[in-house]
Amino acid sequence: MGIIKAVLEGVGSSLADQWIDVVEPEDMGDQTVFVRGVKVKKGSNTKGNDDYITDGSVIHVYDNQFMILTDGGKVIDYSAEPGYYKVQNAAAPSLFNGQFGASIKESFERIKFGGMTPQSQKVFFINLQEIKGIKFGTRNPVNYFDNFYNAELFIRAHGTYSIKITDPLKFYAEAIPRNAEKVEINEINEQYLSEFLEALQASINQMSADGERISFVTSKGRELSKYMANVLDEDWKQMRGMEIQAVGLASISYDEESQKLINKRNEGAMLSDPTIREGYVQGQIAQGINAAGSNANGAAMGFMGVGMGMQAGGAFMGAASQTNMQQMQMQQQQQMQQQQMQQAAPQQAAPAAAPAAAAPAAGSWTCECGQVNTGKFCSNCGKPAPAADWTCSCGQVNTGKFCSNCGSPRP
Repeated sequence: MGIIKAVLEGVGSSLADQWIDVVEPEDMGDQTVFVRGVKVKKGSNTKGNDDYITDGSVIHVYDNQFMILTDGGKVIDYSAEPGYYKVQNAAAPSLFNGQFGASIKESFERIKFGGMTPQSQKVFFINLQEIKGIKFGTRNPVNYFDNFYNAELFIRAHGTYSIKITDPLKFYAEAIPRNAEKVEINEINEQYLSEFLEALQASINQMSADGERISFVTSKGRELSKYMANVLDEDWKQMRGMEIQAVGLASISYDEESQKLINKRNEGAMLSDPTIREGYVQGQIAQGINAAGSNANGAAMGFMGVGMGMQAGGAFMGAASQTNMQQMQMQQQQQMQQQQMQQAAPQQAAPAAAPAAAAPAAGSWTCECGQVNTGKFCSNCGKPAPAADWTCSCGQVNTGKFCSNCGSPRP
């Protein structure tokens, strides 16, 4: 038994008038991974054995579905291409691979049927769409060493992830329970969720090793998906024919001790600034004065208490404020020094201008030997000074006693 592509013209309203089974998949939800094919009862053909596919029956395959034809529980043919297929008892398996290529043939060779049992022929469909919205949550806090806080913190993560079936035949053989006719992902997810959470912890630890701050983990869903793919995909592909598609973190929370450490670290970071610290001191004083006005024994008693408190703690508060002011002044001086250094840097970086060459004395001339002279002969080699150029009234430049153009004497 096998399937062949049906001619579209032969699959239409005329089938409703014939005693031929038309097999279609049951309705698939967003998280449905596997359903059985059901016979569409048309006309007077309302009886018949659901476990027997008559010769000449038509199977309808939709987009993003993988159809499997079984005989006695074994796969004898399949199709990964949408369209209509006609069942023929005399046909050999045609194996319409669709997008899966040669890899699906290898899986078929491992699980194919060795002998037909016509009493139990069934059609099944596997969902090839992305199966979304699979919820997860860490049962126990996951340790995360944060370099910024320099502490071992513990977090809880909740969210959803999605999978995609990449080898339907392997998925059918390894993940679908025997004799199942419809499977939702949550029905078979217990084992996968345990493996997913184990991989999630490994991936979160890897993000910690890569130096990601713990507060940035929530916004790193795409990177976390890549970590998860590196941890899980190879095993899940080889064992079950599916892979992680995406991971969405809905929330990340800290355990109580980690939250205390983070709050203490953040408070210390704020109070390291003398400006904030001085504001805190002044705020505490103002708060005490404000509370004195609402004293149950009267404002006078309240302010008396404030006065006594100020005498007892005034020295400490004054010393604290003085320290804060000194540190603020030091910060201001450091800022001013930095600004001055930045302003002076371009001037220091600019090369010093070369001293201007001394202008030659009037009437001086330079000999061929390089000596600058003022007399008629070179003081170094004794050569006579070259005749000076002069310009005639006609515009001609000359060196002799007469103009070479008009003959006028040199002035």
